[in-house]
Amino acid sequence: MKQAPDFSFELSAQARGLVRVAGVDEVGRGPLCGPVTAAAVVLDPANIPPGLNDSKKLTARRRAELAALIWASADCAVAHASVEEIDAINILQASHLAMCRAVAALGMPPDHVLVDGNRLPRDLRLSAEPVVKGDGRSLSIAAASIIAKQARDLLMVDLAQQHPGYGWEKNAGYPTKDHLAALLNLGVTPVHRRSFRPVYNILCKQYL
Repeated sequence: MKQAPDFSFELSAQARGLVRVAGVDEVGRGPLCGPVTAAAVVLDPANIPPGLNDSKKLTARRRAELAALIWASADCAVAHASVEEIDAINILQASHLAMCRAVAALGMPPDHVLVDGNRLPRDLRLSAEPVVKGDGRSLSIAAASIIAKQARDLLMVDLAQQHPGYGWEKNAGYPTKDHLAALLNLGVTPVHRRSFRPVYNILCKQYL
């Protein structure tokens, strides 16, 4: 049985005098459309919602419940990098840009940042450490993954109403069979990522 995330990374930082620890995660690197979204969360050690875990391991209903509890008990911020920024600087750099924006949007700057993944954003000018598979290891990163996932899913539902037929309210913009079929039948929307190969290939065919 896999271990649930805990507060050990946060406690280790606090033992070094880094009291205010933020977890940061992003969602939306794989979709063909929409922004990439990041969240930063500083949990209250005395009031951590029970059941925090990697957002991918939770049902939509449980994510929504936990997101409400996190917003009510922690310092949270959400930020995005746009489709235009993704196409201009690539998805990795755009993900890091969204992370930096989320950290900057917190109510108070953190003393230390736990970043999900194996790289730190180059523009993050704070004490920080990468945590591989952090959303399943750190409670703060797990909380950030829930907040980011919930925020982006709601945004994609809104975009689905503006651009019906692609199924974004269900697939969140990922390249599902239905989404790819809609791309061929309905064409490329302004919120599709033109640097992503399935979209790029369709655009190239239009100009042949």
